[in-house]
Amino acid sequence: MDLNHIHLPPSTIADLYRSALIDTNETPVKVKPVVATETNDQWKYLGENQKKILIVVDYNDAVYMPDEELTFLTSMLTACKLSLADVAIINRNNYNEISYKELLVKFTSRIIFLFGVDPLTFGLPVSFPYFQVQPVAHATFLYAPALIDCKKDELVKSKLWVCLRRIFAI
Repeated sequence: MDLNHIHLPPSTIADLYRSALIDTNETPVKVKPVVATETNDQWKYLGENQKKILIVVDYNDAVYMPDEELTFLTSMLTACKLSLADVAIINRNNYNEISYKELLVKFTSRIIFLFGVDPLTFGLPVSFPYFQVQPVAHATFLYAPALIDCKKDELVKSKLWVCLRRIFAI
């Protein structure tokens, strides 16, 4: 094989030319990802759900969650090498009549965190205590106190961290 007849796989070519192959003299447009999402079917959630992780909270005074809890949650996700883009945060207060099955179908979630939302109240067929990683309906559930309680209590925070390390193998 001579130099004029080398065949490279498309992935190698893409690695060699990370920017455009043709210079159009156009300034690239930076697109800021949308974090809050309201789809055509009127589901309101925060995040992009890229890793199929559903976080269920319950606040009657916020559309999604208060800023202090969101900041804590974001730092917790960062420690797990995740971001808001990886999860979908839904405020259960906005969807009291929706069953957990509908949420699992809508978000195709494999990991579900219930912060301050009791498993039976959420509609699960089983009850389990805080910090017990529980498989139900082909998904992994974790029930924990409300985020503000996790933030303020070091013992609760450490128990949550142990569970997160187990779930995400970190």
